[in-house]
Amino acid sequence: MNHLSGLDCAVFFIYFIIVSTYGYWVYRSKKKQQTDTKDYFLAEGSLTWWAIGASIIASNISAEHFIGMSGSGFAMGLAIASYEWMAAATLIIVAVYFLPIYLKNKIYTMPQFLSARYNNTVSTLMAVFWLLVYVFVNLTSIFFLGAIAIETITGIPFSTCIIFLAIFSALITLGGMKVIGYTDVIQVVVLVIGGLITCYMALKLVAEKLDAPTVLGALPLLKSEAADHFHMIFNKGDKFYNELPGIAVLVGGLWINNLNYWGCNQYIVQRALGADLKTGRSGLIFAAFLKLLIPVMVVIPGIAAFVLYQRGYFQAEMLDAAGVVKPDHAYPVLMNLLPTGIKGMAFAALTAAIVASLAGKSNSIATIFTLDIYKKYINTNASERKMVSVGRWSVVIASVIAIIVAPALRSFDQVYQFIQEYVGFISPGVFAIFLLGFFWKRTTSKAALSAALLTIPLSILLKFLPTLTSGWFEPIPFLNRMSWVFVIIIILMVCITLSDPESKNNKQGLEIDKSMFKVTPSFAVSAVIICGILSALYIAFW
Repeated sequence: MNHLSGLDCAVFFIYFIIVSTYGYWVYRSKKKQQTDTKDYFLAEGSLTWWAIGASIIASNISAEHFIGMSGSGFAMGLAIASYEWMAAATLIIVAVYFLPIYLKNKIYTMPQFLSARYNNTVSTLMAVFWLLVYVFVNLTSIFFLGAIAIETITGIPFSTCIIFLAIFSALITLGGMKVIGYTDVIQVVVLVIGGLITCYMALKLVAEKLDAPTVLGALPLLKSEAADHFHMIFNKGDKFYNELPGIAVLVGGLWINNLNYWGCNQYIVQRALGADLKTGRSGLIFAAFLKLLIPVMVVIPGIAAFVLYQRGYFQAEMLDAAGVVKPDHAYPVLMNLLPTGIKGMAFAALTAAIVASLAGKSNSIATIFTLDIYKKYINTNASERKMVSVGRWSVVIASVIAIIVAPALRSFDQVYQFIQEYVGFISPGVFAIFLLGFFWKRTTSKAALSAALLTIPLSILLKFLPTLTSGWFEPIPFLNRMSWVFVIIIILMVCITLSDPESKNNKQGLEIDKSMFKVTPSFAVSAVIICGILSALYIAFW
């Protein structure tokens, strides 16, 4: 049975004590006499740029990256890194254009933005959509992948692992955004160090098994042994074209996916909403630099596991109970080969990623439910103390629901792709609503409501159209499907708006000052460096 040694347990226990103790210290030292909603949900004004950047990455990076993205690295190779590297460029756009609009208009939640820009109907509809996606896709997948990973590494039963994750994340989440933000700094340090150690050890294992002279010598060996795993762009007809359809990765649906995720997503933007513009932007650019590291930590180990599997190693470990190769086993299998002590550090890194992401998403679920559902429709006279209490209870209830649903994900081959596709059912409509809401004052509430109602039906129609027409159409890759839905919805919104004479005098625009979009020289230099690195990577691995 796989297990952690005494030294591994000691390393993990030290990590657990440090995070818990530091979180409690933050909670006690920064606690107000009377906790209000802005303090609990946003940690208003108390997060530094490095805490914002670290917390964004900690909320984003989870088991779906360590396990799911590593599994996709095993299956398809470096191309899956586009989600991370293109995200770095997306964060620059969000910092320059999106964040100033939110802060100028004192926006604290995404439904609040929709209510201020459109109306309560649009806001409530999207709040319900977000809650469903956060609970049934995001939270559920993190619990599932996290529990699977811990079960594989330690031998502890799946159900016990889920309960442990729920309790650990609740300890952090119930302390509010301040505790989450500052403990996330420790979590990110641990997950980066642990992730890089795992990558190094994976390359070291390749070097030993395949007789490479050095650890760095394993990199060209990986490329020669798995040349098809070192392309960023798939051509039509390639096995994984439907997952990453060619040039659409650079100019199509992936931008819609990323701009929606990083710019219109509560549990990402929330970190910067309580800060001033300079601090928020610095946090986002710091997060962009950290994003460049993620594929090194998770995709390269997945490719290493693939090469070793092809050479005859891990033949039993990579199979499920039915004897089918499961790419998502790659990272846990590698972790089980790590030396004593280092395995404990890597396990702590994985747990840090899972717990931090659970805490971040749970806090956002609590924020949206409390401020945009409970306060508006259930108890309009709720006190600040009552809303904080409701927020905490919503975390508990959302976690219980996700735990119950999580085992159903066992049927999926690559859970990371499941997450991307099903979140993509609402992404085109959400991004269209936000984009036109930002930059076209005439956009009406009717147009936004139509977009909100049609995004899921259109996505479902285009997904199943080839099946319904019995071969008349080829399957549409989900990133291309997102592009088509986005274009259709934008056209529809423009037509509805132009057909309404009152749109010329739309009073529900946003307060926008073009001077808000100016950036500091240091920000500009950082953005150029990031774009230069991205260009070099895509040229090298086209």
